[in-house]
Amino acid sequence: MADAMRDARSSKAALTPLTSGASSPIEASAVPVHSVTSVAAEGPMSAMPRIVNRQVSNVRFHAAAVSVANGQGRGLRMSPRVRRSATFLAASAVLWLAGCALGPDYVRPEIDTPAAFKETGDWKLAEPNDAADKGDWWAIYQDPVLADLMSQVDINNQNIKLAEANYRQALAVAGQARAAFFPTIGANAGVTRSSSRVSNTAVSGSGVGGISNSYSLSGTASWELDIWGSVRRSVEAGNASAEASAADLANARLSAQALLAQNYFDLRVTDAQKALLGRTVAAYEQTLKLTQNQYAVGVAQRSDVIQAQTQLQQAQASALDIEVTRAQLEHAIALLVGKAPAVFSLTPAPLRAALPPVPVSLPSKLLERRPDIASAERSVVAANAKIGVAKAAFFPTLSLSATGGFQSNSFADWLTLPSRFWSVGPALAATLFDGGLRRAQTDAAIAAYDAQVATYRQTVLTAFQSVEDNLAALNYLGREAAVQNQAVQSAQEAAQLILNQYKAGTVGFQNVLTAQATAYTTERTALTILGRQFTANVLLVTALGGGWHGLPHDGAGASGAASSGTDAPNGGNASGPSAKE
Repeated sequence: MADAMRDARSSKAALTPLTSGASSPIEASAVPVHSVTSVAAEGPMSAMPRIVNRQVSNVRFHAAAVSVANGQGRGLRMSPRVRRSATFLAASAVLWLAGCALGPDYVRPEIDTPAAFKETGDWKLAEPNDAADKGDWWAIYQDPVLADLMSQVDINNQNIKLAEANYRQALAVAGQARAAFFPTIGANAGVTRSSSRVSNTAVSGSGVGGISNSYSLSGTASWELDIWGSVRRSVEAGNASAEASAADLANARLSAQALLAQNYFDLRVTDAQKALLGRTVAAYEQTLKLTQNQYAVGVAQRSDVIQAQTQLQQAQASALDIEVTRAQLEHAIALLVGKAPAVFSLTPAPLRAALPPVPVSLPSKLLERRPDIASAERSVVAANAKIGVAKAAFFPTLSLSATGGFQSNSFADWLTLPSRFWSVGPALAATLFDGGLRRAQTDAAIAAYDAQVATYRQTVLTAFQSVEDNLAALNYLGREAAVQNQAVQSAQEAAQLILNQYKAGTVGFQNVLTAQATAYTTERTALTILGRQFTANVLLVTALGGGWHGLPHDGAGASGAASSGTDAPNGGNASGPSAKE
C-alpha cells in the first residue's frame, strides 16, 4: 500500500483519454467508486504522509492520444491479446487500490465505567439485555391521564417534529455521499444555424457569405475511482451523522416525555396543595367564628379576633397565589402536547399516581440506552471518518470519462455511421502545492475528532452523575418523607389538643395560632417532598435512557423509593379538626 502511494505521488505523466472524431479530449468529472464499509472507530492516528507543498493546483497530465475519425483509425495499434492483458492488469490494479482507505479505523473511546452505582447501596449486579424494548416507561406510574397526554407528544410536539426533520435531512446528506459511488451520465442534443463571410482578396475586401447548419447528439459519462477511500470515509461520516441525528430525535422525544411527566406531577402536587389550602381556609374560618363567639361573651380579647382574621386572610391569599402556579404548569403541558393554552385544560384532581420502586438490579450498562450518549458516540465516528477524507486529499485522483454521439452539417447524414464520434480514457489529477491547505485541513479534522471524544466522555460522565444524583435523592427523600409524615401526624394531634384547651380556657389564642400554622406548614412540606420524589423518579428514568423496562422488581432499591402518592399525606387536615362553638 505504501509503495502504491509513493508510485502515485511520483508519477510524472498520466493516462490520456482515447478520442475519436474531431472533438478534443474530455476530462473526467469526479465520481468515486468504492464499497460501503462498516463503521469502525477511534484508535491511534496513523502516521501522516510527508508531502512537499508547491503551489500548483489540480494539474491534469495528458499523454499521446489514439483517435479514429469517420471510421478510419489513426495512431497506435495493439493486438487483441496485448489489449486483453493490459485491460486485465489495469482492472486488477484498480480493484486492489480500491480496497485502500486512508485514515484511522474507528475504535470506541475507552471510559472507566463502574459496574454498579454507588448510591444503590447493597444492590446486586445484573446483566440486562441492552437491546430490549424500553416500552412505555410512564406506565409504571399507572396514571391514565398521563398516558393519554404522552400519546399526544409524539404527534403534536414541535421540538420532536424539528428533530425528525433534522433526521430526514441527515439521511438525505448521507444519500448525497453515497451517490459518489456511481458514475455521472449525461446527454446533449443541439441544432445550430450559423452564417460566415469569407474574403476572396485582401485588397478588394469582397467576399462570399454562406449559411450552414450543424446537428449534434452526444452522451457523456464520467467516473472517479475511489482509490484512497475518500468516498468511503465520506459515506461512513454521513451514515454516522445520520445515526447521531436519529439518536438526537430519540433524545428529543425522551426529553419532551420526561418534561411532560415532571410538569404533570407538579400540577397534581399543586392540586393537592390547593386542596390542602381549601381545608385550611375552612378550618381557619371555624377558628375565627369560635374566637368571635368567645369575644362576644367576654372570654376572648379583641386581639384574638384580629389575629384569627389575619390568619384566615393569609391562607386565602395563599390559595389565590397557588392558582398562578397551577395555570403556568397547565400552560407548559399544553405547549408540550402541541396545543394552544387557550384550548387546553386539565381538571383538578388528587395525585393518585403510584411512586414506583426502583428495581434492586440496576447496572450501569443501562446507560448504553441513553440516546444522548449514542449521539455523542456516533459523532465521534463521523469525526474519525473525516480524518480519512482529509488525508485522501494528499493523493491524486484517477477518473475515467467517455463521450460519444453523432455530429453532422446535414440533417440527412446526422444519425449515420460516418457522423459518429467518441472519446474515452482516464485522467489523473494531483495538487502539487497548496500553501499548507491540506495539512491544515487534516489538523482541523484531528482536532475536531479530539473535541468529539471529549464531548462523548463528558456526556458519559454527566450521565453517571445524573443517575447517582437521583438515586441519592430518592434514597434520602424517602427517609425524609417518612419522618415528615410522622411530623404531620404529631402536628395535627397537637393542633387539636391545643384547640380543645383554648375552648376550656386553659391556654391563650396565640398557642392555637402557632399550632395550626405548624400543622399546615408540616403538611405542605410533606406534599413538597412527595413532588420532589416524583421529580427524582422521572429524572432517574430519563438518566437511564427510558427506565428499567424488563428488569426484575424485587422490592425497593432505595429507602423510601416505594412510597405512593396521595392527595394529602396521612389524609389529615393541616389545622386539625374544624373548631366548633
